[in-house]
Amino acid sequence: MTESRFDMFSNELGARFGKRFASASMVIAQSTLPRSTQELVGLRASQINGCGWCTDLHTKEAAAAGETAVRLNLVAAWRETTVFTEAEQAALALAEEGTRLGDASHGVSDETWAQVRKHYDDDQVAALVCLVAMINAANRLGVIVRQKGGSYQPGMLASLTS
Repeated sequence: MTESRFDMFSNELGARFGKRFASASMVIAQSTLPRSTQELVGLRASQINGCGWCTDLHTKEAAAAGETAVRLNLVAAWRETTVFTEAEQAALALAEEGTRLGDASHGVSDETWAQVRKHYDDDQVAALVCLVAMINAANRLGVIVRQKGGSYQPGMLASLTS
């Protein structure tokens, strides 16, 4: 197994940035958007972007928060399952379309946006949009430095915001 290219957490500038990034993410975490939805969205975007560290993080945080193994294992194929609510499906569609901006000429479709608006209030919509932006930024950081998944322990990032 190859090592990460660079340890952002042990670099002074990287650590300072990480602390601020985590603080911005706390705004989303403390919103009324259900934590399970937050973790599912983070997991799905991380799967798409191939970020092992973020996939590891969101899988373990979701499990620690009580998410079932069945739902976690089916996130990648959520359209072909019966285990996600309509609201969660809307959030997962937003995550996919907001992550695959370069793959689609429409970005986030009007249909997906209408489903998100149907199921979430304004604060939750803001949290979802910010979450998709933040997880994509985090994925890019992880992929660029090849931060490997497998070592994450639930709650590890909490120390960054204290």
